Amino acid sequence: MNATPETLAFLTRAVVWGALPLGLLLGAVAQSTRFCVRGGIADWVTFQGPARLFSWVLAIAVGAVLLQSMIGLGLFDAGRTLAWNERLLWFSALAGGLLFGIGMMLAPGCPQRCLVKAGAGDLTAGVTLLVIAVVAVMTLRGILAVPRVGLFDSLSVTLSHPQDLGSLLGGALATPAGLVRAALTALLVAGTALFAWRARRQLDAAAWAGGLGVGLVLALAFYLTGRVGFVAEHPETLDPAWLGTQGKRPEGLSFVAPLANALDLLTLWTDKNTVATFGVMLSLGIVLGSHASARWRGEYQVESFATVRELRHSVVGGALMGFGGVTALGCSVGNGVTGAALLSTGSVLAIVGMVVGTVLVLKWQARSDGRAQGEPAAVRAA
Repeated sequence: MNATPETLAFLTRAVVWGALPLGLLLGAVAQSTRFCVRGGIADWVTFQGPARLFSWVLAIAVGAVLLQSMIGLGLFDAGRTLAWNERLLWFSALAGGLLFGIGMMLAPGCPQRCLVKAGAGDLTAGVTLLVIAVVAVMTLRGILAVPRVGLFDSLSVTLSHPQDLGSLLGGALATPAGLVRAALTALLVAGTALFAWRARRQLDAAAWAGGLGVGLVLALAFYLTGRVGFVAEHPETLDPAWLGTQGKRPEGLSFVAPLANALDLLTLWTDKNTVATFGVMLSLGIVLGSHASARWRGEYQVESFATVRELRHSVVGGALMGFGGVTALGCSVGNGVTGAALLSTGSVLAIVGMVVGTVLVLKWQARSDGRAQGEPAAVRAA
């Protein structure tokens, strides 16, 4: 089909504005269920209740089933996603994940959680989001891009196939990548089912709703950006194109680079080359959805910093997340949900780094606060 300028404009608007209702849904679900990857990791490390960890695992499992089914049906080209890039930035994933993990534990939450909390009236989350955005811009195109590219990204491996675990293990086992991905997805589902059975008495409806809702929104995001916005042959380049996304590729859920893009949009509003994209509108939708949910549930409350220490931790944490999220090619949701559901090797490495960063901060907080046991107040507030 020959894509006319009118068709391209319509599809671009469909992707960009279609992100808004997805964000509204995600924001409402995350606010009402307290879905939080950071909280799930912290609960696991400190042996707290399994609800938030289960919700995260369920989101990955639901996302994996839906995305792998969509890939099998040819609904979008996963090979063009950032998570399947042939260049495996293994050091960037590990180091960036580590810095991000430290940052999200110091700050009020990860970028996704800060968007939700900002919508519910938390001014500390708003400050953290601003710091994340500024540092992310500096890391993408500014002074911090120099060490990112020259130091972190230089330690990489270029593969002859996508970096997903299916292709990686399939090559080693002389087995079709699709079959390996199906087996890994089945193992993930089985593990999630076992988790649900063993923790059934401690799981409430919110834990199930959070995981199911996030997994569903993830699949819808890829359908919107990878299917609806896909043009097989762009009339200007004669190459395949994905309209309405910042990276010109299929996109799922990720929030560090979109915050940087939102800052660009606000500061360069009169520049016609700077336009709203899928990630920017998704982030806006999360804030609005969370705000509506908090108002509806009577949970909206304006909060600010109680101490200078909280402000310092939010600024430092936001800076670490801005740099670490860009370096690791994703945040706790970008790698921890989107990349994990796509079975990305780089995302697995980034998750390992985040867990290590979480452990380090929890140990430091327990020592500095004089608590030998129990979860720090910062984690309880997440």
